[in-house]
Amino acid sequence: MTPSTRWFALVCTAALALAACGAEPEPEPAVTQPSSTAPAITAPEVTEAPFEGPEVRGASSIATALGASIDVYDEPDGQVQQTVAAPDVLTAPEATPLVFLVKDDADGWLEVYLPIRPNGSTGWVRTADVTLATTDFSVEVSLVDFELTVFDGQDAVLTTPISVGREDRPTPGGVYYIRELLQPPDPSGVYGPYAYGLSGYSPVLDEFNSGQAVIGLHGTNEPELIGEYVSSGCIRLPNDAITQIVNEVGLPLGTPVLISDDAQPLASANA
Repeated sequence: MTPSTRWFALVCTAALALAACGAEPEPEPAVTQPSSTAPAITAPEVTEAPFEGPEVRGASSIATALGASIDVYDEPDGQVQQTVAAPDVLTAPEATPLVFLVKDDADGWLEVYLPIRPNGSTGWVRTADVTLATTDFSVEVSLVDFELTVFDGQDAVLTTPISVGREDRPTPGGVYYIRELLQPPDPSGVYGPYAYGLSGYSPVLDEFNSGQAVIGLHGTNEPELIGEYVSSGCIRLPNDAITQIVNEVGLPLGTPVLISDDAQPLASANA
């Protein structure tokens, strides 16, 4: 992995971190935030089933748009179905490129996962409109085991306990990818020192804290709640773990993230 493929968008703006990560502010009165002494919460029923994706462990292709937006087609040589834009990083729009995880390819075309609703959406982009890179990194998340593992090829390089979405705001299973990396201004705050924004969205929230309800991986100021169903859909890591992932592992944007709601890795379901 060359340094040029290790993109970082470090945005020191609290509002951007909140909108991009979908982490949790003070709860509304109707939704009580469990404490470390609260009764255990039963496992949430994940409303979006895992869907077919690329092989988890091994080289994955990452497509980076040449511009800040790109036309997405319904099929090769088909019709434009929509235009997708780079993350809305207002303070430094050029800092976060528009990336996609590649699912398939055809002559001059790439089928890519899209960072839109519904989760798991794909579309086709022209190969000429992107640059291609590969990564051997991948991330696997087991919701039932409260565990996140970073792989480099077939080798696990980091495993950490996590917390995930609570019953009324579950973390959705599926195939996603890292879309952006944010650095909150307060490393001891609710998001910890770093937050990755993923390509997926909450299955039950239309928006969160005046922004899109994007699923993220981030640190926490409540390490005592690691191993519980407590978040609004994001995946919370211990601060030392997310710091190690960012500063030592260096996951590139586009890294696949596979979230499983059972004990079996998502790769076993791939065709």
